[in-house]
Amino acid sequence: MQHELYVLPFDHRGSFQEKLFGIKDRPPMEDETAMIADYKKVVYEGFLRALALGAPKEKAAILVDEQFGAAVARDAQEQGILFCMPVERSGQDEFDFEYEDYYQQHIEDFDPDFVKVLVRYNPEGDRSMNERQAERLQMLSEYCKKAERSLLFELLVPATEAQLLGVGNDKKRYDNEARPTLMVRAIHELHLAGIEPVIWKLEGLNKREDYEAVATQARANERDVGIIILGRGENADAVRTWMQMGASVEGVIGFAVGRTVFMNALQSMKAGTYAREQAVEEIAKNYKGFCDLFEQAK
Repeated sequence: MQHELYVLPFDHRGSFQEKLFGIKDRPPMEDETAMIADYKKVVYEGFLRALALGAPKEKAAILVDEQFGAAVARDAQEQGILFCMPVERSGQDEFDFEYEDYYQQHIEDFDPDFVKVLVRYNPEGDRSMNERQAERLQMLSEYCKKAERSLLFELLVPATEAQLLGVGNDKKRYDNEARPTLMVRAIHELHLAGIEPVIWKLEGLNKREDYEAVATQARANERDVGIIILGRGENADAVRTWMQMGASVEGVIGFAVGRTVFMNALQSMKAGTYAREQAVEEIAKNYKGFCDLFEQAK
C-alpha cells in the first residue's frame, strides 16, 4: 500500500510566466528566468517553513521543474526531501517530452523520487491524438519500470465540445455528471495501453461514490497504487470539499495543491504589498493547513 503523499506542486512553466509575469508567446529573457527561479524559491521557502511548523516531512513532497527550479531540486535532494519532476512539455494539449529523446538523461541527472507526467486524455476525444499520447506514455512507463522509478501520472479530462453541449455548456455539470465516468474510462484505456503509474494525480470529485469508482479502476487487478487529489487552481473552499470527500476512500492517499497555496502570496509580493517573509509565511500556513485537513479527514 502506498503511503500518504502531500505534494506542493510549483512546476508550472508556461502558466507561471504568463499569469504572474505577463510573458507570452516568447521565451523568458535571462533576467526574467532568474526572477522566476527566485519566486519559485519563495514557494520552496514556504514549504520548508511548513515543515518547521510541523507538516509531516515523511509525507511531504515538492513538485518542481528543471527550467526554473533546478537549484530547488538539488537542495531538496541534499536535505532528504521527497521531490517530483515533470517530463512533459509545458502548455501543450498533446503530451510530448520536454527534452524529447533526452528525457531519460535529465531524469537520471536529477534522480527524483517521482517522475511526473501531465496528460490531457478524454476517451471520447481525438482518437489519433490519444493513440499517439498512449504510445509515448507506454515508453515512459516501460522506462520507469526498468529503471525502478516511480511514475506519477497527472490525468486531466477536458470536455469535448459535444460533451459540453450535452450539459448545456455548464462546466460544473460536466465535472459532476460526465467527468467521473470519463476518468474511469481513461484510466482503463491507459492500463490497456501498458501504462502503469504508482500514483494517479486526479482532478477533485464531489461525490464519495465517484472517488470509489475511480479508485477501484486505478487499483484493478490488485495494483498497488495510490490517488492524490489535485487542486486545479480552484479556490480553497472547493479544494477542501474535494479533500474531505475523498480522504477516507481507500486508495486516496493525499493531495497535490499548488496555485491555491502560493499564487496569492506571490502576486502580493510582486505587487509590493507583501514582503518576502510574509509570502513565505502565507504559503507555509496554507500548505500546512491542507496537510492538517487531510490528516483529520482520513
